[in-house]
Amino acid sequence: MAVTLDDSFFQNPHAVYADLSRRGAVHRAQAWGGVDVWIVTRYAEARELLADPRLKKHGPTASSLFPPGNTTTIGTVLGDNMLFRDPPDHTRLRRLITAAFTARSVRGLRPAIVDIADDLLTTMSRQAPGRVDLMQSLALPLPIRVIGELLGVPPELRTRFSSLVIPILGSNLSDEVDHARIELTQLLQTIVAAKRTEPAQDVLGNLVHLRDDGDRLSEEELLGTAFLLIVAGYETTVNLIANGVLALLRNPAQMAALRADRSLLPAAIEEALRFESPLNTATVRYTDEPVCVDDVEIPAGELVLIALLGANRDERQFHDAGSFNVFRGDNRHLAFGHGIHHCIGAPLARMEAEIALDGLLSRFQHLELIEDEPLQYRSSTLIRGLLSLPISIGGRRPCRSGAG
Repeated sequence: MAVTLDDSFFQNPHAVYADLSRRGAVHRAQAWGGVDVWIVTRYAEARELLADPRLKKHGPTASSLFPPGNTTTIGTVLGDNMLFRDPPDHTRLRRLITAAFTARSVRGLRPAIVDIADDLLTTMSRQAPGRVDLMQSLALPLPIRVIGELLGVPPELRTRFSSLVIPILGSNLSDEVDHARIELTQLLQTIVAAKRTEPAQDVLGNLVHLRDDGDRLSEEELLGTAFLLIVAGYETTVNLIANGVLALLRNPAQMAALRADRSLLPAAIEEALRFESPLNTATVRYTDEPVCVDDVEIPAGELVLIALLGANRDERQFHDAGSFNVFRGDNRHLAFGHGIHHCIGAPLARMEAEIALDGLLSRFQHLELIEDEPLQYRSSTLIRGLLSLPISIGGRRPCRSGAG
């Protein structure tokens, strides 16, 4: 019998994945209100399939596999970018984007990220002691402001930019999303046009002028890539910060260890990525030919979801996988995917989360989860993200966090 990926699943996917994994690596499921899919829940099979060229990501073809009348679409907001492309198109686009999205350009954002985090934490500290929603106070605004820096959005346009991005990523109202998408496209076109006449050293400016043996991004690819950087850079980081803080709040001994030894921060970030991955599943793929998984044949032309949350808590790969442990070694999680579609923004997400957690622990001596009602997660097959994270803060420290 197919498992239904409905709201009860969204609120507690770990129990579903544990049950499925006990029975096998791949199962039939229904997602998005009745679309038949295959879901892969074990680590070894998930890692292998993430890099399997028989699983395709071409957006229009994947969309055609959805039943008529289903409102789920692929790539309409993201546009024309490498997320929904296969080689050789994906290879070309990733090469161009990697040349602009360099390690140096990411490192260069650190001072700005520290300043943004410090500004947000200072605003939070004015409410101490008291109650704040960490999502609204830190986890949501930090990445959107960093994306503004990444894309080189002029200061006078950043408030408008943020107001357009948020409904695209968080609204369930199709009219609101469509309106915001159109306006954001126009805003990005204006920014790109300005960068053509006045080159800038931000990532978008690099993409505008980058050439590789005469090759360059088309206007559609450029805008699609900007959308991709917005969506991928926002969702992953928001949920990494919030899910990581929640894990620490529920594991006080782990938080105490991290307060005492900040050299554990990188390992804590990796454990947060494993323990409560920002993405529930990888973006949808489809089989181009029959694929055998754990003695089960998935026919050609079938939609496949790879459960990153399930794989990252697979006891076959991780000892005591259901426990959060900042001392965990050899943490080869799949939170950022694997293979040619491994998240290009992973270093930036890690850096933002590290700065945010370091600043939060430095600024507040007291952090406590408020559980006067159950926490609610977004109703999403793709995203593992909280709607809110109410916490009590105290022990305000007025000095800068020193997170840089």
